[in-house]
Amino acid sequence: MRPSTLRALKRAAELTRQNRLTEAVLIAEPVILTADSYEGDEILRWLADHVTDFTGEDPKETRR
Repeated sequence: MRPSTLRALKRAAELTRQNRLTEAVLIAEPVILTADSYEGDEILRWLADHVTDFTGEDPKETRR
């Protein structure tokens, strides 16, 4: 994944935790839409692995 894509995803996660969803989408959507299939797969994996970055929940609390 390109460093700029990762920065955008991390910033979107930060904004989401601050309840600034519109801004988060404005930052993340362009990099997601312009990703090629390989980077798109990396983005999907990163999102799946970092769900709690967006929710702000402790991963230990989400497992029951």
